[in-house]
Amino acid sequence: MNGWKNSRTSRVFAGIALVSATALVIAGCSSAPQSKPEDTKKERPANLDLTLKLGSLLPATGALAFLGAPMEAGVQLAVDQVNKAKAGVTIQLTSADEGDLDNKAYETSITKLQSAGITAMVGAASSSVTKLILDGNVGAGIVTVSPSNTSADFTGINPMYFRTAPSDNLQGEVLANQISEDGYKTLGIIYQNDPYGSGLAKAIKTTFEEAGGKVVAEASYNQGDGQYNAQVSQIAAAKPDAVAIVSYEQFKTIAPLLGAAGIDTGKLYMVDGNLSNYAKDNLPVKLEGSKGTRAGAVLPDDFLEQLNAVWTAAGHDKINDVTYSAEAYDAVILLALASLKAASVKGKDIAAEMRSVSGGKDKGKVCTTFEECAKIINAGENADYNGLSGDITFDENNDPKGAAIGVYEYGADNNNKRIK
Repeated sequence: MNGWKNSRTSRVFAGIALVSATALVIAGCSSAPQSKPEDTKKERPANLDLTLKLGSLLPATGALAFLGAPMEAGVQLAVDQVNKAKAGVTIQLTSADEGDLDNKAYETSITKLQSAGITAMVGAASSSVTKLILDGNVGAGIVTVSPSNTSADFTGINPMYFRTAPSDNLQGEVLANQISEDGYKTLGIIYQNDPYGSGLAKAIKTTFEEAGGKVVAEASYNQGDGQYNAQVSQIAAAKPDAVAIVSYEQFKTIAPLLGAAGIDTGKLYMVDGNLSNYAKDNLPVKLEGSKGTRAGAVLPDDFLEQLNAVWTAAGHDKINDVTYSAEAYDAVILLALASLKAASVKGKDIAAEMRSVSGGKDKGKVCTTFEECAKIINAGENADYNGLSGDITFDENNDPKGAAIGVYEYGADNNNKRIK
């Protein structure tokens, strides 16, 4: 990853294995000499020249549009770096709008992507949309990697599906523990009624009450609803110490309603779906003191500049958010490495190597850029990619084994900064 040579601390991993072998002679039988455990080199095809047709299905419109630009920029940045490396695999990218459950842009977009002959896809962003398109992708032989599907329902859902974001169970635990640490004893929860919202709300409630708190009110809404007065009234009537809101852009309507109902908008708790910088939106409430959670490791200081360099070069407006951009970036790098390892661009072949290149199996040499990992693979050895979003190591369910969950706090300008 040439762009970060000066911004990321280089890590050197060295291992020395000393193995002694003793010849085994068994009467009446003969066997070939056993290979040494550290000998992971495999024959590689000469002059490998793969073209991976990759699709991205991310939201340019709809309730998650504010997340679309950072993720798409992360995809494009990774594609540029893979292609620049000239390591045996070149990515041909086709992008399409995911939209949401209301405008249903994904219906025509997924047809467009499949018609383009893609064999790998980054997306969808929404857990609900992924549930609708995944079977079709599997049937078409497309390996699917989502950078932001966090619903617990996706754990082990299909061998052709991976995600670089952790399950909501982990995010819910972190957020609930933060609310408890902040000294609040009662909590109200407003959440959207879909796999993402209900799963995350359940995780928050379970952990908060296990920590000694009490959820005194819960109110749900459906995507597409335009009015949230009833839900807000239900929460306000219970007079909770704090309110957790599991939503997408509906937060921009719900937060002012909560403020008007007497809820302190400095005691709101948000999640990845609505944790945004709201200064640009002129939100008519002050969020100072409110907090939220989002998956992801601490990113290089210049990462936003890297994203904007590729994003504005394509004619787009600048972005000021990095939500799930690293997870989208890592999804592309892992797909490219798996394709290189498999010496194939077929979806099933790529899927079969995803755990290996992430370090989930086939112990390999740790590397942190596509170029570095590709050199290891092309030398016939196993690579273990540790990315920008974390170590990512895929488990047997194709979930990342461990993940960093950041805690963010809002300042007087309604923008947030990471505090943990």
